[in-house]
Amino acid sequence: MQLALNQLAAHLQKGLRPLYTLHGDEPLQLQEAADAIRAAARAAGHSERSVHTVQGAHFDWSSVLAAGGSFSLFADKKLVEIRIPSGKPGKDGSAAIQQLAENAAQDDSTLTIITLPRLDAATKKGAWFGALDANGVTIQIDPIERAALPQWIAQRLARQNQRVASGEAGQRTLQFFADRVEGNLLAAHQEIQKLGLLQPEGELSFEVVEQAVLNVARYDVFKLSEAVLSGNLPRAMRMMDGLQAEGTAEVLVHWTLSEDIRNLKRAKDALASGQPLPMVLRSLRIWGNKERLFERVVPRLSANAAVRLLHSAHVVDGIVKGLPADNWPSDSWQALRKLAVDMVTALQGPARRL
Repeated sequence: MQLALNQLAAHLQKGLRPLYTLHGDEPLQLQEAADAIRAAARAAGHSERSVHTVQGAHFDWSSVLAAGGSFSLFADKKLVEIRIPSGKPGKDGSAAIQQLAENAAQDDSTLTIITLPRLDAATKKGAWFGALDANGVTIQIDPIERAALPQWIAQRLARQNQRVASGEAGQRTLQFFADRVEGNLLAAHQEIQKLGLLQPEGELSFEVVEQAVLNVARYDVFKLSEAVLSGNLPRAMRMMDGLQAEGTAEVLVHWTLSEDIRNLKRAKDALASGQPLPMVLRSLRIWGNKERLFERVVPRLSANAAVRLLHSAHVVDGIVKGLPADNWPSDSWQALRKLAVDMVTALQGPARRL
């Protein structure tokens, strides 16, 4: 049974299932979801806990199966946690997980929590994951998108009876907060807790938040890609500064931007030949938020602009590798910034008929 993360609290109030599977790459929300299940399990009498971390191809799955089936003299209910950091249990693990899932439906004395990283579509169609979904509760934990981060921060502040000013001033404060903790919910959580310790309940001014919140942004090239495709040039430049400061390799940033340019060109050409854009994007393996961004910008991109961007990406590839080019900055990071600016400019042109 699939369950949305925001439904977990209400679900736990109604009663526990014997098997929970949490999968996703957002550590704070994954940790909080597991903590909530653990707390409910302890309240229900699951006082004996064992933790198993699956590492390597020769992991002993028999010990995991035995942990759920063994009898304890000290506790009649157990909590078994299985952590699979790779997301790939292997052949033996697949068989063991299917057996464990089937046993869980018949044994309410053991509650099992399985944690996994983000899983691709093929993995979620596998027999072992299907057994987990059929016999327990599965919860996919997705990252908080940048657009939703200010509201998430406001909700967390409200939990400790704090809030920002109403109207535009408050939104400015939340946007500032979100910018400073870009992509790092754990850091955002820590900063919110710090505000709860340092400041009284009630309204928080922009100046108070500005002084309290550290620059703990976690910049990554995939978020840079989204910033450029969404046309948010200030955010893209800020992220470029952060990537440079963190020592990110220029070649990785160039690969990210140039891969987007290549896919934009492919999508534009396919669209011009009469192919439906959704089908084109699926063939290019463009999913999720990036798919929505491509659907918006591809019709705006002219064929000539797509060709120019492809040429610019080739030029910057040479600059990153130490080859100078006329009318381009010699510094790699400055050339990458110019490429990002060119992309934003090209993608914000008026929609054109093909």
